[in-house]
Amino acid sequence: MQTTFSLAQLADPDIEAANSILRSCVHCGMCTATCPTFVLLGDELDSPRGRIYLIKDMLENDRPADPTVALHIDRCLSCLSCMTTCPSGVHYMHLVDQARHRIEETMRRPFADRWMRTLLAWLLPSPFRFRLALAGALVAKPFAPLFGGLLQGRVRAMLDLAPSSIRPPSWMDRPQVFRASGTWTARVALMTGCAQQVLAPEINEATIRLLTRHGVEVVVARGAGCCGSATHHMGKTGHALRSIRANIDAWTDEATRRGLDAIIVNSSGCGTTMKDYGWMLRTDPAYAEKAAFISSLTRDIAEFLSGLDLRRSVTSPGLAVTYHSACSMQHGQQISREPVDLLEQAGFRVTEPREKHLCCGSAGTYNILQPAIATRLRDRKLAHIAATSPEIVATGNIGCITQLADACDVPVVHTAELLDWATGGPEPWSLQAATASSGMALSGARR
Repeated sequence: MQTTFSLAQLADPDIEAANSILRSCVHCGMCTATCPTFVLLGDELDSPRGRIYLIKDMLENDRPADPTVALHIDRCLSCLSCMTTCPSGVHYMHLVDQARHRIEETMRRPFADRWMRTLLAWLLPSPFRFRLALAGALVAKPFAPLFGGLLQGRVRAMLDLAPSSIRPPSWMDRPQVFRASGTWTARVALMTGCAQQVLAPEINEATIRLLTRHGVEVVVARGAGCCGSATHHMGKTGHALRSIRANIDAWTDEATRRGLDAIIVNSSGCGTTMKDYGWMLRTDPAYAEKAAFISSLTRDIAEFLSGLDLRRSVTSPGLAVTYHSACSMQHGQQISREPVDLLEQAGFRVTEPREKHLCCGSAGTYNILQPAIATRLRDRKLAHIAATSPEIVATGNIGCITQLADACDVPVVHTAELLDWATGGPEPWSLQAATASSGMALSGARR
């Protein structure tokens, strides 16, 4: 793709990067076939190629974002399926992230939209505030249908996604060190996250048990928190970078003082962002080197476990598991086979649904900000999952779990929970809840 940026524009490192990305695009259109919004809406401007044209026009002419640009960029899930498909290696993620930042900086959104985005950016990174918000949602949840189209359906979407119960904070998410059992193999830091530790504290607990059982010492570093992805993908770059720098400081200090072999992430959306810290802070002289170092240490839990010899329990669960690969896992981090292989090695019978490359509609805050499209994608995904006749659905991202669980006929469980169970840990919480609700144990479950 030809570009016409001036030398003055190219002096800006972000514009220089955008120029390089734009020039790598050859207009082939292969991305349209795997773009969820284009598949649903059939609008060229809701495809990666169409959005690239909009971004190019906005950046080259150095003008503020307008409602048309915002509409089509907002509809992008950042699922990154286009990057997996693209034969030219167009780094669409960095381009659309820059567009979101420009929209946030140069366009004044309608009040309701601005308010909703500000609220989400304030609530989600803070487990304390998010927990309080969910407590309020418990009261309002039964009345969700009454909110109808309020704020374009976003209030109802938030209430529908809110859990029907809130579990207490886990003591395992506090800063501390968990000693390895048996032969020591590695020392890692665990990214405990923000929303996940409120919505599903059992995921971190299972991850820690699974790692320590296999000789891995786990540290929850003081000062680490939200990965920054939720605010970053809303274009609130300054907000995101504050979280990112705090994490980098916390993990760099831990690595310097006692050493780290890896930083483990069990939410693939967080992992994709953390692996990009080096890029995001490449022009910051105080953080560029440290950010690149932290990115180099980041590993998804399935990615890390694939290098270990899992101790399969004597009695295997043997359940039929459909594995849903989160977009941030398969497209953002190019991790596809590892979770499936681990589940199979642990004794589960694993299948994957049709159209596994298409997003379930979660995408961070997308299922709140774009509820109509998100619901269509969720229903499409669940239909393909149902066709595999699973007893359990497994995935590696809390966003996908939240998006799918309430509308799915079987429990939706994190991969780490199943692997923990299969190697000697307790039955996953959601399976226990499903058994208690139905009065029947899963057919293949060990007793």
